[in-house]
Formats: sequence, C-alpha cells, structure tokens
Amino acid sequence: MGRESSMKPNYEILAYITRNKERVLNGSSLVLLADSEESSKEMTVDIAKAMKADVVHLKNGDYMIIRV
Repeated sequence: MGRESSMKPNYEILAYITRNKERVLNGSSLVLLADSEESSKEMTVDIAKAMKADVVHLKNGDYMIIRV
C-alpha cells in the first residue's frame, strides 16, 4: 500500500546547502549558500558529521542533510 496523505514523513530535513541564491528559502531547516562546489562539499560533510545525519546529493548539485 502507498503512504496515506495524512501520515507524517519519517525523515527530517536538517540543512540545505546550495550555490544558487534563488533556491535559498526561509523555513525550519538551516539553509546555507556556498560560493563553490568544494566549499559546499566540505560544509555538507562537516555538518552531517556534527549532526550524525545522512547526506543526499541532489541532481541540481545541491545537498540536503536529513535525519531518518
């Protein structure tokens, strides 16, 4: 069976790291703007380690740090 629409997702987005300032939106999670691909990778790894969370690399080049 599929997930019911009333069910809460079983993950939490802790942080979103992007290099495109058009994708920086307000919300409950931390959103960081990186100036290069290398700095976005470094920030992502450091934050994920500190929060003991997982990393998702999106097709658009952005990163999400999630806790399942």
